[in-house]
Amino acid sequence: MRLTASWPKASTVSQCALVVAFVSMTLMVSSFALAQDDATKILKAMSDYMASRKSISLTFNSDIEVITPEIQKIQFASSGKLLLSRPDKLRATRTGGYSDVELLFDGETITVLGKNLNVYAQSETPGTVDQLIDLLRKQYSLEMPGADLLVSNPYGLLMPTVIDAKHVGRGVIDGVECEHLAFRTQDTDWQIWVEVGDHPIPHKYVITSKATAAAPQYTLLIKDWKTDIEIGADAFAFQPPADAKKVDFKTLHDIDEVPPGAVNGEKR
Repeated sequence: MRLTASWPKASTVSQCALVVAFVSMTLMVSSFALAQDDATKILKAMSDYMASRKSISLTFNSDIEVITPEIQKIQFASSGKLLLSRPDKLRATRTGGYSDVELLFDGETITVLGKNLNVYAQSETPGTVDQLIDLLRKQYSLEMPGADLLVSNPYGLLMPTVIDAKHVGRGVIDGVECEHLAFRTQDTDWQIWVEVGDHPIPHKYVITSKATAAAPQYTLLIKDWKTDIEIGADAFAFQPPADAKKVDFKTLHDIDEVPPGAVNGEKR
């Protein structure tokens, strides 16, 4: 008896290949949709948790990169601490190699003290912390990227310009397991690491500029989180240092994270 192999017809093979390709594409699209959905859900949970905290204290390390005309990256590092009492009180310090600055806001007056210069500026600006951050950005050109996480609705501020969102997976920041999220806008990519569990607080925040050659980054590492703490009555009061000179905001220079003239390049 002659045995012959029975091979499927070419048309059947093509149909099977199309089915496999379609199933694979469907799984990829579903996986992408789930990753995007997970990322926005985690960010929303972080935003809601942050907004519900009546008071927050923390310390931070920040790095900001500049690009020289030779396309060399130079990084400047600072450290600081912050105390927030919602809705209208804030105290923050930032110390780097070129400036030592403190900002106080008591709901009525904003004060910026250049400790290394022994000068300070004040302005009557009644309102909330959200309004203060908006004012500093628009009127005084102080970007304060990390302030996005302090407003009463971080999700509402961060998401409108997002064109892509990913739940990358998990990472560990200072021994804390975090959800790693990545987002894209037209001009920037940004990533955030949010603590896993019942306290979804941000531990790391990275912003990458796509509008500048070599894509400089701003990195914020947040530590020593404490929420709903007791705050003393004078925590946001300002007492000028001895011999400190009061100046106009427009003349308050040398308080940026990057020293003027230190690098002849572009800054994000």
